[in-house]
Amino acid sequence: MRLQRQVVDYALQRRSLLAEVYSGRTGVAEVCDAGPYLLRAAKFHGRGSDATCPICRKEQLTLVSWVFGDRLGPISGSARTSEELVRLATTQEEFSVHVVEVCRTCSWNHLVQSYVLGAAPAPKRARRPARAPSRRIASE
Repeated sequence: MRLQRQVVDYALQRRSLLAEVYSGRTGVAEVCDAGPYLLRAAKFHGRGSDATCPICRKEQLTLVSWVFGDRLGPISGSARTSEELVRLATTQEEFSVHVVEVCRTCSWNHLVQSYVLGAAPAPKRARRPARAPSRRIASE
């Protein structure tokens, strides 16, 4: 069963940004700016990837999944593990997931993918148009 839909991959944007860094047009400090909250989320909620950090080349990148949705309540805007995503997808209405790759050594981070999970919202019932009141014309 395929859970993800409306998948957007940001690989081309990532490649372009790395080309800017490697050519010297963009500084390393501009792309290695992960905040403490993101680094902590990577430590506790992230999952390892096969990719090595493109900046420091010292460690494997960690993927962190962030959830956003009107119906998620207080958990909207928080990092979730893969197991939590599966549970949310089966119990919640539609929400979006943003996957960020993070290097816990040099603080490189980049959005790599976004997608939608959860049950599609029930279609709203169309309202019947109100009946126009009959109008009398002056000749009646």
